[in-house]
Amino acid sequence: MNLPLNSTTGNRFMTVLVADDDPGDQLLMRRSFEKACVDCDLRFVNDGEEALDYLLRRGKYENPRSSPRPDVLLLDINMPKLDGRQVLGQVKTDPQLAAIPVVILTTSDWEFDVQACYELGCNSYLTKPVEVTDFIDLECAHGPYRLNLVVPPPAAAESPL
Repeated sequence: MNLPLNSTTGNRFMTVLVADDDPGDQLLMRRSFEKACVDCDLRFVNDGEEALDYLLRRGKYENPRSSPRPDVLLLDINMPKLDGRQVLGQVKTDPQLAAIPVVILTTSDWEFDVQACYELGCNSYLTKPVEVTDFIDLECAHGPYRLNLVVPPPAAAESPL
């Protein structure tokens, strides 16, 4: 899935970090991106703590070449260790990370979760469909917009951590 997207990204690969603890949802997301013809460098982490390790370049993610800064973060809110709300709060208050667009992609349609995530600074809130075909339809509708039309903020200068 490493193909250039468009001229707005300078013909480089758009990196999407997906933080989701469900292996089935991860597989479904990978297949949905492929089916929607959304070409990107899709990377997965399994919990909120691992998401922050990736974003903050800690542990196995310290090398920027093997762990590029994501252009978009797709974030589930119901995860172990740190939930998505905690991750979102830390991302949006960190000057190095705050410009990364965060799309909440979760099964929760609870009004409290929606409001809390927007108050914490998420850019979009999407509810995961239950049916596989609906999930693919969601990605076909939302993925190309998010990755081919939206111009991401310029990558922040990488500071040596």
